[in-house]
Amino acid sequence: MTQKNKTSKAMNISLWVAQIILAVAFGMAGVSKSFSPIPELAAQLVWPGDIPEFLVRIIGISELAAAVGLVLPALLRFKPKLTVWAAIGFVLVMVLALIFHIARGEMFAIPINLGFGLVAAFIAWGRTKKAPIQPKTK
Repeated sequence: MTQKNKTSKAMNISLWVAQIILAVAFGMAGVSKSFSPIPELAAQLVWPGDIPEFLVRIIGISELAAAVGLVLPALLRFKPKLTVWAAIGFVLVMVLALIFHIARGEMFAIPINLGFGLVAAFIAWGRTKKAPIQPKTK
């Protein structure tokens, strides 16, 4: 096995680990925001009590969809570019979350948003440039 193949294999494994971790984290957050009563969420996260309930639910459903998008297209090799787009969407969401939390003075959330945003950017970059997944051929 050549050094390039070892690097590609290591990169592919790293990307899969990142995809799964991000998908699990946001899948759990999405389920919580989609289905938990708002007073319960507000006790845990504070901000859900400050915005309309339908926005909290939309955020939750979006997180669930993005979590699925990070894994399923790549796993099934059906339109795997959707995984890249899901990762780019996560980066955008994390930038917006960063702005939201800074505006509210919630500085404790900044490292979390930055960390998740960087992981999503790594996935988008890696699945585009370093270890793209090819679609299934017929």
